[in-house]
Amino acid sequence: MKIGLVSPYDWSYPGGVQGHIAHLATELRSRGHTVRILTPATGPRARQVEYGVYHMGWAAPVRVNGSVARVAIAPDLKGKIRSLLKREQFDVLHLHEPLASALPLTLLHLSRISGAVNIGTFHAYGRHGLTSTSEWAYVSAKPFLMRYVRRLDGRIAVSTPAAEFVSRFFPGDYRVIPNGVDVERFSPRVPPLARYNDGKLNVLYLGRLEARKGAKYLLRAIPLIREHYPNTRFIIAGDGPLRAGFQRLVAQAGLRDVVFPGRIPAEELPALYTSAHVYCAPNTGGESQGVVLLEAMAAGRAVVASDIPGFRTVIHSQRDGLLVRPSSHEELAWAVCHLLADEGERRRLGEVARVRADEFSWERVGDRVVAYYEEVLAQHATARQRQIVPAPTLLLAE
Repeated sequence: MKIGLVSPYDWSYPGGVQGHIAHLATELRSRGHTVRILTPATGPRARQVEYGVYHMGWAAPVRVNGSVARVAIAPDLKGKIRSLLKREQFDVLHLHEPLASALPLTLLHLSRISGAVNIGTFHAYGRHGLTSTSEWAYVSAKPFLMRYVRRLDGRIAVSTPAAEFVSRFFPGDYRVIPNGVDVERFSPRVPPLARYNDGKLNVLYLGRLEARKGAKYLLRAIPLIREHYPNTRFIIAGDGPLRAGFQRLVAQAGLRDVVFPGRIPAEELPALYTSAHVYCAPNTGGESQGVVLLEAMAAGRAVVASDIPGFRTVIHSQRDGLLVRPSSHEELAWAVCHLLADEGERRRLGEVARVRADEFSWERVGDRVVAYYEEVLAQHATARQRQIVPAPTLLLAE
């Protein structure tokens, strides 16, 4: 098949959707399919030539669900897109967050030029009551967006919560196919980082430092954990608008062994996970699934995470991780202490978590995506045949 994968987000800035698309492209190409990535790009990668990547217009930062995403903004690209669709003749045009920005909407508007089937994957999850940007946008723009939704031949959601969220505004059949994880790259066999391998117990947080990721609850839990386990180090990895404030609070409180390494280079991520004795995800909500959970689990780490809908699609509490009440630093501290106290339990949870992560390997996710492509293509072909069958001819006897 010839497949076009469409990102609404800036290719120059790492993110969950961009990572999903890059891994899916690699998996599809390994199976012999031809894949092109269509994406906005500003910054350094806009000037780079990458195999199979078409840079389509520019992007600007927009606040979405308590975070900031760089999305395609009004690209004046109709002529360029028409030429590309005519030239490439895609069998499948797979649009990620198909209603999120001008690029996927423009492609949906013009997609009939190529005759491809249009498949949309919905990644976002929002809370009820118009508290999320996605929910507000869907409600306010629903009359406008319906014309584009009707052009989707197939719909995927990365989790059941994501499917339930989008179907409240655009009812229909959604195939749940989760985000994947590279289980070969994130492995318990990866040696830990030397700078953290000094006999201390490491508690790791990795994520953007913004309100909904909940790092403040882990910081509040540190004194409680330290009462029982003083030989601990807390690694608060990632960047974001709250980082400077968190660092000031840690300094003012005189908390030792709390490090903020900032954004972690991609090549160090597997070793960062294996450096941890406990991985902690204190997010408050708005997560459709949780790729970082899968990475930590693939690395064989014991995980403590918030009991929120998206995380429940990955972790079965007490079996392959521990789930605690969101926004409760006391429950978070108790769960972390429970694991720090019991090396055997950490090992057991890590081993079971690794097995669970295998269910989300890109090979298995790729199987499901390709099967869905073939299903939608077959339905599309059948529908077209029905449209071109000539009307029956009446044979009159002489």
